[in-house]
Amino acid sequence: QEAQDMAVIAHAATLETRIPFLHFFDGFRTSHEIQKYSEVSMETMRKMMDDELVRAHRERGLNPENPSIRGTAQNPDVYFQSREAVNKYYDKVPTSVQKAMDKYAKLTGRAYHLFEYVGAKDAEKVLILMGSGADTAHETVEYLAKKGEKVGVVKVHLYRPFDAKVFLSVIPKTAKKIAVLDRTKEPGSLGEPLYEDVCTVFEEAGLKAEIIGGRYGIGSKEFTPGMVKGVFENLDGEKKNHFTVGIEDDVTHTSISYDPDFHIAQEGMTQAMFYGLGSDGTVGANKMAIKIIGNARPELNAQAYFSYDSKKSGGITVSHLRFGKETIRRPYLITSAD
Repeated sequence: QEAQDMAVIAHAATLETRIPFLHFFDGFRTSHEIQKYSEVSMETMRKMMDDELVRAHRERGLNPENPSIRGTAQNPDVYFQSREAVNKYYDKVPTSVQKAMDKYAKLTGRAYHLFEYVGAKDAEKVLILMGSGADTAHETVEYLAKKGEKVGVVKVHLYRPFDAKVFLSVIPKTAKKIAVLDRTKEPGSLGEPLYEDVCTVFEEAGLKAEIIGGRYGIGSKEFTPGMVKGVFENLDGEKKNHFTVGIEDDVTHTSISYDPDFHIAQEGMTQAMFYGLGSDGTVGANKMAIKIIGNARPELNAQAYFSYDSKKSGGITVSHLRFGKETIRRPYLITSAD
């Protein structure tokens, strides 16, 4: 749902700001998941786009009817001047993106913000991340907060330009310990990109907090509620920085421990696993099954993901199906099926 909605929002924002956007989701894990969602209509997309901005965009294009010279050689002094002149365009981006999000909310009822906070209002421990892993963190934080734990998560929707003021406004004033998770590995750096940005924001604002960074989910590795809980426990316990979660690093010992048996039960949700061999038809049959369930029962949400590898017809396939009345925030494999 979010990947689709953000595509429309990004397109509306790029026309207004004249800044190119990279709208992305975490590759295979998101693109190969079957999920029930509300398709945005052509009418809604049409209302999101401003005719005058589209016309202005086209007029800026190269046109033999209105010739102009582009991309000629520049001496370094002139180039430096022009590069600084783009600042005013980037400065306007966060406001324009939020404006597009607000317009989209009025048209669809689905509201987004540059940074979204979920969790206890008086949270002392806060997790910051972006991408599909944010759904796992969202679900886990809601569960832990109901149990009385003072935890929260900030989901990043606009990464660059990074609006420090808006970012700080969503973090509870009570937050003392912060964990930043990146789904990337940047060898040789002092920390991964989002971690470094968060550290910079706090330093420049003169705010004090314990901030640690970690890596997760690289190569479509699983990211589960147990790992989210493990990250919060690391903030209280060992406080290991530049950690990894989800693998056992027995070489450089960066990994933190977590409980692989930690599961969040959801009332009314059915979880099913089907095992097969590549090319036996199990995956195709389950794709049809989950679509039938989702379409025949409008009140049910449905999700399916299929685990297999490059061995194709020689390998094992596992189909992971979920359906229930509540929103499914589980972009990870089933380990405890019904």
